[in-house]
This record gives sequence, C-alpha cells and structure tokens, in this order.
Amino acid sequence: MAARMSGQATFYGEAPDADAIEAIGRATIARLPVQFAEHLSDIVFAVEEFADDQTLAELGLEHPLDLSGLYHGRPLGEKSSMDSGAMPDRIVLYRRAILEEWIETGVRLDDLVAHVTIHEIGHHFGLSDDDMHALEESAGDAAP
Repeated sequence: MAARMSGQATFYGEAPDADAIEAIGRATIARLPVQFAEHLSDIVFAVEEFADDQTLAELGLEHPLDLSGLYHGRPLGEKSSMDSGAMPDRIVLYRRAILEEWIETGVRLDDLVAHVTIHEIGHHFGLSDDDMHALEESAGDAAP
C-alpha cells in the first residue's frame, strides 16, 4: 500500500513490489533532460529480485544484496553500425538489494531508486561518477 505525501510515494505495510520500483525508475527517466532521454528509447528497463549467480561471479561479487543495479550493453561511444543483431542494451534494477539498502540507510525509496537508475544510465553514456552526479542533480531539479 502506498500513500502520497508532498508528491512522493511513502510505503506502509508490505515491501514495494517490482512494479512500484519500476514505476519510480521510469519516472526518473522521464525527468531526464531531452538530450539524454532521446538516447534511451531502445533500452530495456527491468526489475528483478536478485542478480543471478553468473552475473555476480562475472562482477566478482559474493552476495546478491551487493548489487542494486546493472547496465548490460556497450556505452554509446563504443557502438558502431557493425553491431547489428546485438541484443538490446538493458538496465536492470535488483529489487531486494534496493530494499535492503533502503532499510539500512533510511534514504527515501524514490531517491534511492532514482540514484541507482541514473547510475546505470550513466554507464550507457560512458559517464564518469562526477558526470553521473551532475545528471542525477539535473533529473532531481526537473522533478515536479
């Protein structure tokens, strides 16, 4: 169950499901400046419970709660016309890891999901961490 307060979702009772996390992520994407948003239309955006064992092993992680999101693909600057037939780029948010961080940190859920979403979008653009922080601030400034 969610209640609305000051335009932001506050959750009571059961933990937010994948649809709630996805809605926050998609709302974040919708607030991005147009020069970024126009390059995201072909990205698959999904929410899964945990990263699978293969993904964790590839990243050198031991526990699924250590990964809250992942960009699968090649950054825009590395793509070429020879990439035809490649799988679409994907951004995956991992619900259980996000909820664990939400509980541990006390950060608002919508802020946390926005942060993870923008971080993964940053990887799509090949951005540095500083660039990602600036993008996150611009998306937050555009919030209603």
